[in-house]
Amino acid sequence: MKRKLETSELIFKVISYTLLCIFALACLYPFVYAVSASISGAHAVDYCEVVLFPKDIQFDAFARMFNDNMFWNSYSNTLFLTFYGTVWSLLTSILGAYALSKKRLLFRRFFNFFLVFTMLFSAGLVPQYLNYLATKDVFNSIGITDDKWLVVIAMGMAAMNIILLRNAFEGVPSEIEEAAIVDGATEFQVLKRVYIPMCKSTIATVTLFFAISRWNGYFWARQMISNSNEHPLQVFIRLRLEEYTDPEQMAGWNEVFSSDSVIYALIVCSIVPILIIYPFIQKYFAKGVNAGGVKE
Repeated sequence: MKRKLETSELIFKVISYTLLCIFALACLYPFVYAVSASISGAHAVDYCEVVLFPKDIQFDAFARMFNDNMFWNSYSNTLFLTFYGTVWSLLTSILGAYALSKKRLLFRRFFNFFLVFTMLFSAGLVPQYLNYLATKDVFNSIGITDDKWLVVIAMGMAAMNIILLRNAFEGVPSEIEEAAIVDGATEFQVLKRVYIPMCKSTIATVTLFFAISRWNGYFWARQMISNSNEHPLQVFIRLRLEEYTDPEQMAGWNEVFSSDSVIYALIVCSIVPILIIYPFIQKYFAKGVNAGGVKE
């Protein structure tokens, strides 16, 4: 019986690790291909000769991209939207989750139900667009003409992340809060010195969710930001893709690199910051989701 268990367990592990390796390679291949295509010659890319490793290696596509002032402008806009958008979203989510975690909050059940309800049902794309237009008019009336602030503030809430933080805050022992209040701590001091330090793994996880969402944001940035000088990187990549796939725009193109190589170079540069930041937050990821996703 013991031998049968050991054999079945060994078979299970072999199958599991094999499937995991295949899945990991499938996730890694698009990035490897993007890097290879970005540094391959025009003939190899246009005639689909690049499969895994680059051919006719050149870095002219990256040089063309780095010499484009609009690229650096869009990169700075993306950094702006990601930093301020993450800070704003994190601030509103922490304050909202802290309030909803308190049983003494008036109409607490209604607010929690309303929060979950927004995850199941939404007004739709058109009402949301009209709501953002109304917000834009309000901003313009008070003198805020930079549309990037509209994207930062109007998209500052995420129900799922608030629920994760709320569940994490509810897991903090009430005795610790009572001890802090006895020592004379205010509500903000309790939040700052008790709840935030004890839930830092969940907060780090939510911060990663917000940062990736803002970094990859495309649709509403394309719709709400009218000034091309304020477009983020994802919108800039899309506009360049439209330009490089237009036969009229590409008439007379005789570079040593393909126009697709520039697009792949843009994609690689847009992924690199996330790849740099993620390893520092990864250790909090599983712990943070478990702490905020399970309600005891």
